[in-house]
Amino acid sequence: MVAKKGLELDEVLELLDFSSYFTLTGQQLPSKKENFLDVMAQDGLVVKDGLKYDITNLGALLFAKNVKVFETIKRKAVRVIQYKGKNRVETVKEQEGGLGYAVGFTRLIDYINNQLPSNEEVTKALRKERKMYPEIAIRELVANALIHQDLSVRGAGSIVEIFTDRIEITNPGAPLIDVDRFIDHSPQSRNEDLASFMRRIKICEERGSGIDKVIFHIELFQLPAPRFEAADKFTKVILYAPAKLSSMKKEDRIRACYQHSCLKFVSNDKMSNTSLRERFAIKTENYPMASRIIADTVKAGLIKPDNPEQRKHAKYIPFWA
Repeated sequence: MVAKKGLELDEVLELLDFSSYFTLTGQQLPSKKENFLDVMAQDGLVVKDGLKYDITNLGALLFAKNVKVFETIKRKAVRVIQYKGKNRVETVKEQEGGLGYAVGFTRLIDYINNQLPSNEEVTKALRKERKMYPEIAIRELVANALIHQDLSVRGAGSIVEIFTDRIEITNPGAPLIDVDRFIDHSPQSRNEDLASFMRRIKICEERGSGIDKVIFHIELFQLPAPRFEAADKFTKVILYAPAKLSSMKKEDRIRACYQHSCLKFVSNDKMSNTSLRERFAIKTENYPMASRIIADTVKAGLIKPDNPEQRKHAKYIPFWA
């Protein structure tokens, strides 16, 4: 679909960040500006119409210098909202992006990370700060929100909301696959051209590996398991701030156990009491605590024994395996 129609060459170059296009795609800038748009047309960003040019929605979404000037996508700018506490009563700041996704993605991730609290780590004589949430998780989940959104929902775009105890990343449109299968399932996108280009310029991970990396780094940071939610008109991912196992609800422990089993399985391994204790940092002598979490997750129908006859050193796999 066309975002702006019947433009002169210079008008297109004024609206789109063509230099970023050539930099991100690793192509040499043509010597003549007349050839700029011929190259961009190969990626479907612009269309030549006689002596005029049309900018497609894809071109505007990715490389607009200001998305507000494009009527069809102006509501697709990403909003980042920071709240004072754990609810939406008091807003600290709100920022709405103005650049296309490809042009502004790195700055968007940097801005989000700069709003996040840090934890202080002490390693021997050194003291350093580490962000509360892994950057690779933020990067992948924001990229997914942009790529998998339902662009036909005109009045809404992706939103990143930062609370003191969590981050919520929401995009318009229900997911095309079950949220319980996000870890293992190859992604299905409504916007394959957008997804393909974002992968090409390395904004998102290769097909099927992104959520695996998110879960891996969430476990590495010893954070509670993220929650994936779906509704008729939106998809939401919630990342939680650090919390002790004793303060987690039963459903949080079950969700973490299930995600851990999925991660193990897609890594050609199987979950055990030992691996779950490592996930939750449970001491060896407290192995019955891990056993209870496993039993609760089995009862919830999310995991199953790999070999029901094997009681000692039992292994567990996801329900879909």
